[in-house]
Amino acid sequence: MLDFHRADLARLAARDRLRVLAPQRGKDFASNDYLGLASHPRLAAAITGAIEQGVPVGSGGSRLLRGNHPEHEALEAEAAAFFGSEASLYFSSGYAANVAILATLPQRGDLIVHDALVHASMREGMTLSRAQSVAAAHNDADAFDRAIRDWRAQGGKGTAWIAGESLYSMDGDTAPLAELYAVAERHDAMLIVDEAHATGVFGERGQGLARAGERVITLHTCGKAMGCEGALVAGPAIVRDYLVNRGRGFVFSTAPSPLMARGVRESLRILADEPERRTALRERTALAGAHLARHGALVQGTPILPLILRDNGRTMRAAEALQEQGYDIRGIRPPTVPVGSARLRLSITLNVEAADILALDQALSEVLA
Repeated sequence: MLDFHRADLARLAARDRLRVLAPQRGKDFASNDYLGLASHPRLAAAITGAIEQGVPVGSGGSRLLRGNHPEHEALEAEAAAFFGSEASLYFSSGYAANVAILATLPQRGDLIVHDALVHASMREGMTLSRAQSVAAAHNDADAFDRAIRDWRAQGGKGTAWIAGESLYSMDGDTAPLAELYAVAERHDAMLIVDEAHATGVFGERGQGLARAGERVITLHTCGKAMGCEGALVAGPAIVRDYLVNRGRGFVFSTAPSPLMARGVRESLRILADEPERRTALRERTALAGAHLARHGALVQGTPILPLILRDNGRTMRAAEALQEQGYDIRGIRPPTVPVGSARLRLSITLNVEAADILALDQALSEVLA
């Protein structure tokens, strides 16, 4: 019984790809809590206040049953205003939201053209979709354009959907959103942008990198720079209505905690009220880039600075050595990244100080020597 599973785990171990759960240890160079909001006292106060007002911990059911709480609806109204969209819809996680978007909105006879490096959640959604899907070369707007033109030339008559991320979590690079938007306009296509790692970090108020519009759907995770949990899908009102009616991941899921919805509402306000956090993050990111580039880290002007070591074993040994010195840095291996590109994913957040970055620079010199 379960012999296949034992053998598969053994194969992963032989290739230095076996994963185990590890606790937090040392200075935070691993999380996505870019603005340090997860421990912000205003979030704690918002949750405490909600409890005192009688807001329940659990929702008690799906949103279409008794689980629809006024906190959910208040959050969605505030989020739509914050992101400049016609409407928004709150999901329990970014993964669930991406799956629902891609599995539900594109229809049979449509085409999804996705960036070759999109997140696993988008890929999962496409496997459930009735639409055809094809990958385009990473961050190559011309490749997206050619894919749609070729599909039309072969008789494609449905809607084209362009899917990608605004900031890629493993390389730290940003997408050519203006060019992709132009492709969408040229082909009367819809543009789906996962803003998971850009929300809170970029934009005048932390709205992310994409611009709202009638052909744009954005996903904003609440568990990264926003310091909470869940995800918001923002876009035209018809997108919200369709997901409420046809999105199985929404319809058949218990609604997120109303308490967390209150927390996300407060996080949106913090993003607007405290722009100095984004300024501080930019400064800390620039400092890290200036020092860590000499070790081979990819510096893209974002808080994600991958240091590609290629070999799985060397990557994990380096991560362990850094953890023993007090730095929480994790090794990333295939299939999360392409084979031969194992890396240390260095993430800069406001949970570390400038002195911590300088000390990490010295530790890397020792570990990678």
